[in-house]
Amino acid sequence: MTVSYTAPDSRWADLNGPVHYVDHGGPAGGPLIVCVHGLGGSLVNWAALAPRLTGTARVLAVDLAGFGRTRLLGRSASVTANRRLLHRFLTEVVGKPAILVGNSMGGLITSLQFGTHPETVSGAVLIDPALPVVLGSRPDPVVSAMFAAYAIPPLGRAALRARKRGGPEQAAMDVLRLCCVDPGRIPPEVVRQHLAMARTRYGYTDADAALVDAARSLMWVLARRGRHLQRLNSYRGPVLLLHGDRDRLVPLAAARAVARANPAWRFEVAHGVGHVPQLEVPDWTAGHILDWLATEWETR
Repeated sequence: MTVSYTAPDSRWADLNGPVHYVDHGGPAGGPLIVCVHGLGGSLVNWAALAPRLTGTARVLAVDLAGFGRTRLLGRSASVTANRRLLHRFLTEVVGKPAILVGNSMGGLITSLQFGTHPETVSGAVLIDPALPVVLGSRPDPVVSAMFAAYAIPPLGRAALRARKRGGPEQAAMDVLRLCCVDPGRIPPEVVRQHLAMARTRYGYTDADAALVDAARSLMWVLARRGRHLQRLNSYRGPVLLLHGDRDRLVPLAAARAVARANPAWRFEVAHGVGHVPQLEVPDWTAGHILDWLATEWETR
């Protein structure tokens, strides 16, 4: 299969300020997918996966407030605020229920959306979603130190400034190395799109504050463990849960615990893969999504 990684044209919606998104295309009569990126990410996180899905589904991807090319402009980057932004995107731009595909923080925001407005979500694909810590699991020391810094905004912003001293390209590659077992698996054109986005964001004065605020709000939501697990367990739509077994940010044990509590969900593990299977093993990720779509939507 020959895959083209040409970036779609930028589109903009006014949702209490400009919101950047792209439409990767796909059949009008097929399933409709909206992709929601994670903490520190952007819509280019879907550049490797989307072309593999557009033969079956129409695929859109959005930059949340404070990320990608969507500037804050007085808005909040918290997960609850971005859940509200996603809701407006679904109701005012998309205009009908969609399958949400969320990675990391985007998986958390997806679960907040289907827990709050299930009528807007026809199904969910959670790819290494942010989940509460499982007792007894050993967190990665680098990740633990990073989130400890984010908990104190001045320290978090200082850590981000230090990370960017090598330039935007180096900072972007550092993130990919943290999130992947082998960043070399990512298609080179997709890596170039990430580097281009990093260069674009390098001049955004509010970028570091947005990331710290989002990280702190993410930790606060996950700290209310019982409430979040109840939200996941109460959703009655179809769910596909995908998780890399070498994810340093969200341990596989957390995904296994959620999968056990939700036996109706489909759960698949990517072996030797990190936090972003949609970038590191896009064929594997697309294969499971397409098979799930064929199963769930064959009678619709």
